[in-house]
Amino acid sequence: MELTRRHALTGAAAVAAAPLLAARPASAAAPVADKQAPSFYRYKVGDIEVTVVSDGRNTFTFEDSFITNAKKEEINAALEKAFLPRDIMTIYFAPLVINTGGKLVVVDTGNGPVAKVNSKGAAGQFADNLAAAGFDAKAVDMVVISHFHTDHVNGLLTADGTPAFPNAEVLVPATEWKFWMDDGEMSRAPAGRMQGLFKNNRNIFDAALKKKVTPYEWGKEVAPGLLAVETVGHTPGHTSYVLSSGSGKVFVQSDVTNNPNPFATNPGWHAFFDQDADVAEKTRRRIYDMVATEKLMVQGFHYPFPGLGHVEKDGNGYRVIPAPWNPTI
Repeated sequence: MELTRRHALTGAAAVAAAPLLAARPASAAAPVADKQAPSFYRYKVGDIEVTVVSDGRNTFTFEDSFITNAKKEEINAALEKAFLPRDIMTIYFAPLVINTGGKLVVVDTGNGPVAKVNSKGAAGQFADNLAAAGFDAKAVDMVVISHFHTDHVNGLLTADGTPAFPNAEVLVPATEWKFWMDDGEMSRAPAGRMQGLFKNNRNIFDAALKKKVTPYEWGKEVAPGLLAVETVGHTPGHTSYVLSSGSGKVFVQSDVTNNPNPFATNPGWHAFFDQDADVAEKTRRRIYDMVATEKLMVQGFHYPFPGLGHVEKDGNGYRVIPAPWNPTI
């Protein structure tokens, strides 16, 4: 097409005006978001679909007593090496939903609705994120508990104290159940945190669930494809799992370590919440040597979300390599 004089003049005027137009301030297309999207992540283990559902996190300043055999400066040096802030610890929480094709199974339940209120929504997110992931709590067939700490069992109840999974069978480690339901153990518990844990567990399992639980043994499948593995020390009946389907396999470690920075990089450090710290350390080294040697995928309850990765030996400790985010299932 032939360029006319009128077209040329119009084009020149537009070019001349361009700097003036560019100088005009831009206006935001939408208001700034003030919260994250619901946090859940799915992957497959053979024919089994796993959904990691975030319960949020707890961030706090710590003192020397947090890790009983390491000084604060040592801990801060480890945090700085991992590009984390000094004097601050963050603990993440990530229950699982396992769809075996025939059963819908929840593994651990998070901090519960009271923690959601007390933390101003930072923790206790499991119920909300469960619904956002498309699951109805009434459709859950089984709830498998790894151990009886509050961040694993308090989500068994709703805010009004009724069962959060009303149609589910609740399965608990037999050794863990025996310890926390023993009146003699309760009477000997030290004042403070341990007495509080006994009271909390009695409230949940005695009052609310009416002891309607099924104890399970180590070395057996507690749900299709979910093998219970003894990993004691953190608590007397602490349990991990091997989830298998076809050629797929993942080690669900529960609380063998807390946040891998610093507890995998420094497996000899004893956290105050390990009930038998010496046994917990031996378990940690045994399990991490095993998963590193066998190159097993590991799912960590307290790993940064979504908590799936590999473990390798790194000097006297271990390094967790997060699995790449997969946009497909």
